This record gives sequence, C-alpha cells and structure tokens, in this order.
Amino acid sequence: MSRFAAKNDLARQRVPGEETRVEYVELFFDLVFVFAVTQISHTLLKHLTVSGAFQAAFLLMAVWWVWVYTSWVTNWLDPRRNAVRLMLFVLMLAGLILSTSIPEAFETRAPVFVGAYIFMQLSRTAFIVWAQRDFNARNFRNMSRVLAWFVLSSVFWIAGAFAEHETRFAIWIVALLIEYVSPAARFWTPWSGASSTADWDIDGGHMAERSALFIIIALGESVLVTGATIAEADLTFGAVAAFLAAFVTTLAMWWIYFNAGAEMGRHSIEAANDPGRLARIAYTYMPVLLVAGIIVTAVGDELALAHPTGHHAELATVLVLTGGPALYIFGNIMFKWTVSGAVPRSHVVGLLLLLLAGVFGHNFDPMPLSAITSVILLIVAYWEHRLKEVRTIVQNA
Repeated sequence: MSRFAAKNDLARQRVPGEETRVEYVELFFDLVFVFAVTQISHTLLKHLTVSGAFQAAFLLMAVWWVWVYTSWVTNWLDPRRNAVRLMLFVLMLAGLILSTSIPEAFETRAPVFVGAYIFMQLSRTAFIVWAQRDFNARNFRNMSRVLAWFVLSSVFWIAGAFAEHETRFAIWIVALLIEYVSPAARFWTPWSGASSTADWDIDGGHMAERSALFIIIALGESVLVTGATIAEADLTFGAVAAFLAAFVTTLAMWWIYFNAGAEMGRHSIEAANDPGRLARIAYTYMPVLLVAGIIVTAVGDELALAHPTGHHAELATVLVLTGGPALYIFGNIMFKWTVSGAVPRSHVVGLLLLLLAGVFGHNFDPMPLSAITSVILLIVAYWEHRLKEVRTIVQNA
C-alpha cells in the first residue's frame, strides 16, 4: 500500500440491479450553486451588453465545470464516508468564496475568483487520485490524467488573474477552453496516453439525477427572481400579468425537460453499453445550454416585471425575453437528440416561433412579449406531452 494513498476504500459500493442514490450531503453541497447562479443572473442584468453577455456565459461555464466534475467524483466516491464529506464541505466553503467574487471576477476580485476556482478543481481531483490509488488502478490513471489537464489550465488562470482586463479575458478563455476540450481529447497525456470512455464506469442513474437537480437549481433561481421582483413592484395590471407570464414560463420550462427529457436520458444512460461516453456528452456538455437559457429567461422576466408596459421593448429586452427560451429549447433539442437520436418536432416549431417573436419583438411592450414567449413554451410542452401519451397508448395496446 502506498504511503500517499487512502488507507480505506472510499468508493461507493454498488449493488447490481440497484440505483446509486443521491445523498443528502450532495444536495447540501448544491446550495452554494444556488447562490452562484443568482450571482451570474444579477451580473448579466447589470451588464446587459454584448461584452457583459460573453462574460456571464464564461462565468456560468466555469461554475458549471466545477459542479459537474464534483458530481463525477461523487458518482465514484461514497459521500457517506467522513473523508468524502469533509472534501465536500471544504469545496462548499471555496464555492461560497468563488460565488461572492463573481460580480467583480473580471475586475478587483479576479485573484479571489481564480484562487477559489483552481483550488476547487485541483484539490477535488487530487483527492480522488489519492482515494483511488490503491483500490482502483484504472480510475487512478484516469483521474491522474484529469489532474494533469487542470494543472495545465491553472497556469493560464493564474496568468490571467494578474493581466490587464482585455488580456485577462483572452487568457482565461484559453484556460477554460483547455478544460472543455480535455474530455473530448480523452485527457490524453504524453506519458500515459488517453482514457477510454469504456473505462469511465459510472452509475448512469445517479449522473442523470444529479444533472436534473442542477436544472432544478436554475429554475429555483428563476422563481426567486420572480418573487423578489414582484414583492417590490407596484401591483399594477401590467406587473401582475408579467408576474403570471414569468411563472408560466418557468412552469413550461420544467415541463419541457422533466416530462420526457429527464426520464428519456436516465433510461438511455442506464441501458447504454458505454455510459461514460453518453455521460460525457449528454451530462457534461449539454446541460449548461439549458441552465444558460433559464438564467437569460430569468433576466428577461425581471426586466418585464420592472417595466411591463408603456413603451416598446428595447433591443436588449427583446433579446433576453426571446433568446433565453430559444436557447433553452435548443439545449433540449441537443440533449434529446443525444440520448434518443431523434429531434422533437415540437421543439423545432417552438424554436422557429421564438425566433419569429424575436424579429418582431420590438413592436411589443415587455409584458405582452413575455406572455407570447410563455405561450410558445406551453405549446411546446403540451405538444410533446400529448405525443408521449399517444406513444404510451400505442405501446400498451
């Protein structure tokens, strides 16, 4: 047994035929990311420009990357073990520091943001390397490769933190690009080659549930924004109508993903011959599109609630009110195509209608435009729901 390795096996003990459950401590860990998503949403609202949108997208991709890699780790390691719990608690503290720095991540708090980020990525990955060294040689090699890629990207993160503003963003893009390319490159290193997706022996049901829970986090943030905004607004007809439209939008978004998509994804990954490959695409890359769509939609809802009527929607308002739902629908198309090989016709029609609403959105006040997008999302959700019912009837006939 190596001196620099765990004394006891910290891996989850999987029972054939039984799903790996999501533990309460994993849900507790997720609370930090509720705050992170809220911070990103508020940052986008305050900087509703092209550069602000790019920066918000970048921050979301970074936050998502921390969370999804931690979910991979807890798919293998047992969160009920004290050492694993301690790791999650330390990551929570670092995640809280990361989240507080988000509004000024490109300005005065760049070193804080980077310090928290690379600490989370390196410490968590080093922990699983330590935990698996004497108990799972294949996973030890895989995670050692992952650690090497994070060490490489950390060089660029640190360099960017101390560069000038424009240069900083460019260097950080390189850092994040390295991290996002690494799974597609199968974490190739010169000394140990590349991983095989068949080596990534995961519990598909656990991965699907964890991803679904992050979608819930994003939808929950949307509910919080809607509630907080209406609580401070004058209860005019326009404000109440915008509030109802925002609620219906959130409801439709939940329906679109959870009525068929979440279940479809779970069944696909549980039945897959190579669950690691499917998880890499469907549950590592794709969900960030859904979360981005929800965040942008929440910003649009807040704008519509604050100024529902009395003026035609400005370009930025039109873009977030129609672009957020469109991005969410596009994310669902990509996810469902990945897990089923089919593109829902309802989603394609809905996406085209949202694009049409975006073209003519400047002719409407924010509240009516918000209502239009909510109706489009409801149509998409109901259409897919009816098709699902028809398929069930045919299968049971």
